[in-house]
Amino acid sequence: MKSFDSYSIRKDFPILSRSNRGKPLVYLDNAASSQKPQCVIDAVAHYYANTNSNVHRGVYELAEQAEVLYQNARYNVAEWLNVSSDEIIFTRGATDGLNLIAQSYARHFLNDGDVIILSEMEHHANIVPWQMVAEQKGAIIEVAPILDDGSLEREKLSELLSLPKAKILSLCHVSNVLGTVNPVKELVKEAHNNDVKVVLDGAQSVPHLKIDLHDLDCDFFVFSGHKLFAPMGIGIAFAKKEYLNDMVPYQGGGDMIEQVTFSKTTYAKGVQRFEAGTPNVAGAIGLGEAIRYLKGINFQLADEHEKKLLHLLREQLQGLNGLVEHGTTEGKAGVFCFSIDGVHPHDLATLLDAEGIAIRTGHHCCQPLMQRLGHDSTARASFSIYNTEEDIAVFAKSLLKLVKILV
Repeated sequence: MKSFDSYSIRKDFPILSRSNRGKPLVYLDNAASSQKPQCVIDAVAHYYANTNSNVHRGVYELAEQAEVLYQNARYNVAEWLNVSSDEIIFTRGATDGLNLIAQSYARHFLNDGDVIILSEMEHHANIVPWQMVAEQKGAIIEVAPILDDGSLEREKLSELLSLPKAKILSLCHVSNVLGTVNPVKELVKEAHNNDVKVVLDGAQSVPHLKIDLHDLDCDFFVFSGHKLFAPMGIGIAFAKKEYLNDMVPYQGGGDMIEQVTFSKTTYAKGVQRFEAGTPNVAGAIGLGEAIRYLKGINFQLADEHEKKLLHLLREQLQGLNGLVEHGTTEGKAGVFCFSIDGVHPHDLATLLDAEGIAIRTGHHCCQPLMQRLGHDSTARASFSIYNTEEDIAVFAKSLLKLVKILV
């Protein structure tokens, strides 16, 4: 079988050749943010050096060229997700997208006593916006629990979906802590059978899985570019076309209007009504270029590679007393979230940093999940296409050595 060459891919990412605290950089914080390939860096720099202009209004050459690049980025995203470009809203990221859906759709759709269903594994970005809209509308939030392995308790979730006033299910596709890959296609079908709309947080799935939104059939989907090898401050919210013109903008300003008078404003049609003000043109161009880069990646092999790294890490840490991995579902993403008895995660991360190793510690913006796990914070190593078996060996060796010092 053809192998996945992470060493060659690594050469496309210039930052990975730098050192960290004087040691070779081992970057294992990809669930927080991915590094950027040279082609994305070049695309953003080229825009600012050669085509920098605002979009939508100018008729001069620079503006026309910037407009083409900006709209091509939208087409690239839509093609990548297998949807129409007029269903793609550019946002600042997944958090911005979830707030947009909660305020522009749910706030005008929900009634007193309606039920919003979340899960115990959600990121704060998929909790707080729903709490806000629930307070505004008198809606109720119900939480689907998880089992000890990090999977959804499906029987309880089915009970919630069948509630008479259940209206929205908002769920992470992949957990940023547990690595759990939720069976979203099955859940979307079950939700729709109960006339429940589905919002999917794809922040952690898009960097690892080839997403076909037409096949998934969810109503809304969001992701952040900075986890997908693109710049920070750019992301998308997908909304089925049938909802867009009934959604009410929650931000007003330039470009999202049709006609403005002091007595009344009418809004633009479609996605434009949700992109108020000057957009992040460079970010959109960078996102389009990141997707072009990813078209050269075999996602099946990449997924197998990341799962292999997870398997290797588990093997190399077998002798570590007090180690607990959080999230052990079969087929989980390349995320290793863990605790070690008697070792504070922050102490561990600080010492690993001195060895050149970058991991994440804390509550990972999942405080309710941390409560479920019985920890205030955990440590997390997360893998990407440019991580190598050597990265895993260095991390495991350093972790074993440091735990002996700390315990």
